[in-house]
Amino acid sequence: MSLNSFSEDQIIARLQFENPWWATGNLDSYYRSFKPRLYFNLFYPLVHQTSVHRACVLMGPRRVGKTVMIYHTIQQLIADGVSPQKILYASIETPIYNNILLDALFEMARKATGDTDAKGWYIFLDEIQYLKEWEVHLKAMVDSYRSTRFVASGSAAAALKLKSIESGAGRFTDFMLPPLTFHEFIHLKNLSVLIKPDTINWKGNIALFSSTTNISELNKHFVNYINFGGYPEVIFNQEIQSNASRFMRADIIDKVLLRDLPGLYGIQDVQELNSLFTTIAWNSGQECSIDELSKNSGVRKNTLRQYLSYLEAAFLIHIVKRVDQKAGRFQRENFFKIYLTNPSLRSALFAPLSANEDGMGAMVETSIFSQWMQRTSFVPYYARWKNGEVDLVSLSRKTNRPDWAVEIKWSNRYFEAPNELKSLTTFCIENDLKQALVTSIDKSGVKEYQSVQIQYLPAAVYAYNVGKNTLESQR
Repeated sequence: MSLNSFSEDQIIARLQFENPWWATGNLDSYYRSFKPRLYFNLFYPLVHQTSVHRACVLMGPRRVGKTVMIYHTIQQLIADGVSPQKILYASIETPIYNNILLDALFEMARKATGDTDAKGWYIFLDEIQYLKEWEVHLKAMVDSYRSTRFVASGSAAAALKLKSIESGAGRFTDFMLPPLTFHEFIHLKNLSVLIKPDTINWKGNIALFSSTTNISELNKHFVNYINFGGYPEVIFNQEIQSNASRFMRADIIDKVLLRDLPGLYGIQDVQELNSLFTTIAWNSGQECSIDELSKNSGVRKNTLRQYLSYLEAAFLIHIVKRVDQKAGRFQRENFFKIYLTNPSLRSALFAPLSANEDGMGAMVETSIFSQWMQRTSFVPYYARWKNGEVDLVSLSRKTNRPDWAVEIKWSNRYFEAPNELKSLTTFCIENDLKQALVTSIDKSGVKEYQSVQIQYLPAAVYAYNVGKNTLESQR
């Protein structure tokens, strides 16, 4: 018995279905109804700029809006005068495309549109990781069709990053689409009325800053962001929010832990990997060691180190290294902190948190770190010594000395009692920092303690500004 393969007519019919603009000249109204992410303004020029002969590889965690961003890019290309018949979209995970070479797929697209000229096309290959040795095929296409622009995307971010670095040197430009920042959350939810321009005195300079018109209302949305805000689809869907564990866990976490990582690294014991990630998620932001983590998760030390690198490559966690009281680094990195890259992952595994619930402080800290982690040029540290700790420290690349320090609190207590911030002020005095920042629930202002000027800001306001500045720094 011989197995029938799909005919060329069937494949062309599928291509026509996935590319309705070939016939209509425009996108389906469903995708046009979505508000673009702010990262679109960074991504689109990479696609539209044809002078650089490279493929663009759009990568990122699952469900952060990569496919929607592709459709918005197609919409903008058409608006900018690109012929709709010169734009090809194909979702490579569709079974009908199994074992079809990219060259053959491109040929069928030209046949379907009646445009035999291979020049000037824009080709979007979604979920590219489902094509075996995709990086070899894509590199060959870039070399063969020099006047055609290729964009590949996929959710198996660890796999894409690995293959892009290995095989795409000089041919691929990587673009990382992170989970939503709080700044983007406010933008997509049309809540800009809660934000107003302001200034802040930081390190002796008056700097532009964003504050809020209503801190109580902003905090409500900040808590919602912490629980559900990492994913564009989730923030508008009450059904998903009412059963976050069922929808978010199955769609985001399980597919990475049970399919992406085992497939990439040959992991056999997925239950062990899942147990480790659950332990990390419950303790996001807590200092730990390999010994402690091995004991609590039941994973052997050597395997544990591998798993941590896999989870970090998959953009599920971020490891933050420790410095001492004088901001010196440790030769042996026995202790470190692990943060979820997105606090909403905790809701997916356990349950949403209310503003006053135990664990919210750790998730506020996780959410603020997640805003900083999108800044590829920035490496965060925390300081810890025998009698003290500072949550977030920036080290100068030039001097290797602290630039600034932040204490992340979900409490107003320290606004009233700056004398309880002894660890922070000790660290500042030790490292000649004249100013430090402390977050609160809703208190703002400046106080001085032991010659250190302490700037207080609500955590939600601080998170918004970090996300906003991170985006603007990449322009």
